[in-house]
Parts: sequence; structure tokens; C-alpha cells
Amino acid sequence: MHELGVTQAILDIALDKAKAAKAEKITKINLVIGEMSGIVDDCVQFYFDFLSKDSIASGTTLSFKRIPMQVRCRKCGFSFLPDNSLWSCPQCNEWDVEIIAGREFYVDSIEVE
Repeated sequence: MHELGVTQAILDIALDKAKAAKAEKITKINLVIGEMSGIVDDCVQFYFDFLSKDSIASGTTLSFKRIPMQVRCRKCGFSFLPDNSLWSCPQCNEWDVEIIAGREFYVDSIEVE
């Protein structure tokens, strides 16, 4: 259900930027979403369609770029995409890793007319 709140924020950002650019229509919003963000594309699209009706964002295309989770070994510095069940470093077999990608969630760009 948190998609409703984040979708409202996406719409607010887009409307503010479009207003600043004196745009008449928002045609596309490009989003970057990390695998670990918990954001569901279809839910965002559903809420966006509902929230944006009767605005210059009505009919806007949402584009979703997904970022996979990536971790880095704290011992040797090697970065890798972890297996669901195996988070040990493939270089040194250490289990001490930090997440360096996959939590992103932001508006990358907005296209307007």
C-alpha cells in the first residue's frame, strides 16, 4: 500500500517540474527503482493513472528502470550480484558484505510538451 504515497510524490515532483518549465503536458516519466525497494511497477502505474486524471499528467507513460541488488565484500572489495542463498564473496569466500545497489528509487527524468 506504500505505493500510493510514493506515487503521489512522483506526481507532485513531475507537476512541479512541469510548471517550472511552463509545460502544457507531461508525456513520460522515467523512474529508477532498485530491486530491494519493494516498489511494484503495476501498483505505481495503477495509482498514477488514478491520481493524475484531470491534470497535465493524465495519460503519461511511466518507464521503469530496475536496478539489481549488488553487494561489495568488505574484505577484498570485490562487487557482485548475490545469489538468493549465497552471499559469500566469490573471490575470497568472506561473508562480510555491504549492499551498494538495489535500494534506489527516484525520478530520473521527465519529458514534457
